[in-house]
Amino acid sequence: MPIKRLDTVVVNTGSQNDQHSVSVPPVYLSTTFKVDLNNEDAQNYDYSRSGNPTRSVLQHQIGKLYRVPQENVLAVSSGMTALDVILRGLVLLNGTDNHTPTIIAGDDLYGGTQRLLNFFKQQSHAVSVHVDTSDFEKFKTVFQSLDKVDCVLLESPTNPLCRVVDIPRILRFVKCISPDTTVVVDNTMMSGLNCNPLQLNPGCDVVYESATKYLNGHHDLMGGVIISKTPEIASKLYFVINSTGAGLSPMDSWLLVRGLKTLGVRLYQQQRNAMILAHWLENSCGFKPTRTNKATKTRFVGLRSNPDFKLHKSFNNGPGAVLSFETGSFEHSKRLVSSKKLSIWAVTVSFGCVNSLLSMPCKMSHASIDPELRKERDFPEDLVRLCCGIENIVDLKKDLLAAMVDADIIEVRENGKYLFNKLNKNLAVNTTIDDLHKPLSIYEEFYNQDLIRKDSELNIKSSKL
Repeated sequence: MPIKRLDTVVVNTGSQNDQHSVSVPPVYLSTTFKVDLNNEDAQNYDYSRSGNPTRSVLQHQIGKLYRVPQENVLAVSSGMTALDVILRGLVLLNGTDNHTPTIIAGDDLYGGTQRLLNFFKQQSHAVSVHVDTSDFEKFKTVFQSLDKVDCVLLESPTNPLCRVVDIPRILRFVKCISPDTTVVVDNTMMSGLNCNPLQLNPGCDVVYESATKYLNGHHDLMGGVIISKTPEIASKLYFVINSTGAGLSPMDSWLLVRGLKTLGVRLYQQQRNAMILAHWLENSCGFKPTRTNKATKTRFVGLRSNPDFKLHKSFNNGPGAVLSFETGSFEHSKRLVSSKKLSIWAVTVSFGCVNSLLSMPCKMSHASIDPELRKERDFPEDLVRLCCGIENIVDLKKDLLAAMVDADIIEVRENGKYLFNKLNKNLAVNTTIDDLHKPLSIYEEFYNQDLIRKDSELNIKSSKL
């Protein structure tokens, strides 16, 4: 049987041995399950903290997404719970009287990850060493300077600076000189549809995702998934989950199974919007370095101007839908995010949702990181992060443009034909003008873009029969 594509396998759940052969798996809300003492070996469930049929369906689906057996997958209550379980189950237990577990992590981290690592450090449970993981030579130097590294925590692209980490190269290096070091990859920015770090050569030990983001896609649940390279690793993590009750609830598991079914179409549209928007911001809106202002910049791994464009493309199927840009002015960025002209872009944290989100990380998602530490890591305070949804790209552009005009960043000239960036004096043609974006019907798009062969090519001439 031919291997099915990933966006197909997450749609089909099968009957999962349900007694009624249902087409949509039910949600099992029961806390307990009856026990047959005469047939205990056949008992799959007894208490939902330890396991639940609905959670099993979800773990089966995630296993298909990552091409691993169901027993290698665990679903928990959030992405941060996933990281906590991984560190407690695989890293912190390495501590002895003479050794405190050491974790190497990036310096462009989600605020919640930084907070958890700081907590472990304050409790003397682990030592965290931060380095720009997108610079392999820096990473290599730091790794070799330490007596023992218990865990390497990677994410690519980083959030929100969109730096590309050469995960395959780091894996080859780490597994060559220190095979016992646990390599963990936060794959939330890509999802299993774009990247599978387990199948690199060599692969990482554990992948986790905040299922709140792309996997569910509707921001109506919180969840996390952990995908292990081997059943043995998964067993260690399951012990922590079962002991603490960190497993995902049946209702959230059911919602996540439903959300997964549309992952392919959602992510395609989100990435398409992000690609178009990033090029518009860089070229039409002028968010790129100029002679008068070198601080303006568009950050997105899907831009050919990104120096790591080819590197990212070498082990990912897509760029994701998170991008960011720098206006060069903290006050102007704040005005933009605070603008009352925004009617489509929701000012909120997180990403991966069907609706588009806009935020100012230094005031929102990364506010928990000390300002001095952000400064030390060259974190731009004027950074604006955009997380694209599935809306029409013309509407997204117009909504954002109205806010940029309101924030006194962009000036519209000649009835919208040109955009003038007041902060870096860049003047360019505006590609948001209506006549450049006449909506195509599905017929026009299908036939005009040569998505099918001409009828004459499909017909087999009778003379050749």
